Amino acid sequence: MEFGFNVPNAGPLARPAAIKQLVERGEALGFTILAIPDHIIIPRKFRPVYPYTDTGETDSFDSGEVLEPLALMASLAVMTRKARLLTSVLVLPYREPVLTAKIFATIDVMSGGRAIAGCGTGWMEEEFTAVGAPPFAERGKVTDEYIAAFRTMWTSEEPSFAGEYTNFSDIYFRPQPVQKPHIPIWIGGDSMAALRRTARVGDAWYPVGLSPKYPLNTVPRYAARAEILRRLTAEAGRDPEAVELSFWAVWYHEGGPVTVDDGSRHILLGSSEQTAEDIARMAEIGVSSMVFNFLRPTLAQSLEAMERFAAEVMPKAGMAP
Repeated sequence: MEFGFNVPNAGPLARPAAIKQLVERGEALGFTILAIPDHIIIPRKFRPVYPYTDTGETDSFDSGEVLEPLALMASLAVMTRKARLLTSVLVLPYREPVLTAKIFATIDVMSGGRAIAGCGTGWMEEEFTAVGAPPFAERGKVTDEYIAAFRTMWTSEEPSFAGEYTNFSDIYFRPQPVQKPHIPIWIGGDSMAALRRTARVGDAWYPVGLSPKYPLNTVPRYAARAEILRRLTAEAGRDPEAVELSFWAVWYHEGGPVTVDDGSRHILLGSSEQTAEDIARMAEIGVSSMVFNFLRPTLAQSLEAMERFAAEVMPKAGMAP
């Protein structure tokens, strides 16, 4: 099991010195994935359609302050030596695909093969408008096409591609990424559309377990969704075992257990022993990596949360810090 954590790209901890301390200490403790959220421009007003609350409302973006994730990923490549660098997840329609593919390839080269392209379709229509992205209603088709274009560029030094949203030919794409056959593509999302996309083109499934529509807040619920993914992958003509299973426990915090609607304990909430037990059960069903949230109001509290997890959870989950 690989463990990772999300790097702050907004708020008081999204500062060079704090980020450097977090990632350097995390890498020293044995965390091997650094996850970077994506926003470019936060509109001053947007419709309440946030997918991870019952009301669709959130105050997470009130300040409007965000660091661009690919630029932040390049910085993290310099701050670290071994940890993999994951966009968590990149909203593909926001960025022109040829330039985006080149930036990913450059980071992969400069980091020695540590980039992971976490991909999603996005949810904030107003941000699509602000950055001049293709129409919001077409974001699923755009995402599929851009992934296909990425694969073409990352596997050919002289690629050509003819699509509805991007076209290129008679070009060189050099240098190629270090990782072969290409930079891993992790698909975010928990909807059926996300599962089908993962089954067709994903190297890993990377859902957030917080969606009210598709709650993945217990091990059996995650397992049931993973079984659907395996079936869809086989129907797509691919080996289900070729698609890795991951999980983003964005809600993680220390404290007492929480009960969900069916009476079960909420996964990864409770004591360190209970968290380690959940991790072991997730590993049994094939999950190979999990990303946690250690961000707290201060840097000291965030580092303390990370240290506690490494000291109390990792050994019990079968991984020494």
